[in-house]
Amino acid sequence: MALSISAVVLLAIIVFILVKKSGLKAGHAIVCVLLGFYLASSSIAPTISELTTNVAGMIGSIKF
Repeated sequence: MALSISAVVLLAIIVFILVKKSGLKAGHAIVCVLLGFYLASSSIAPTISELTTNVAGMIGSIKF
C-alpha cells in the first residue's frame, strides 16, 4: 500500500510539532513561512522544486 502525503501538509505537521514540543516560538514559525513564501516567488524556486522532486523520487524508490 502506497501512502501519498503532500509536502505542505507534512511540513505543516512538523512545524506544529516543533511549536508544541520543541519550544519553537510562533514568531519563528511565521518567519519560516514567510521565507518559504518569498523563496517560492524567487528565481531559485525551480531549482528547489527540482531538488525536492528528486529527493521524493529517491525516497519513493526505496524498497522495504
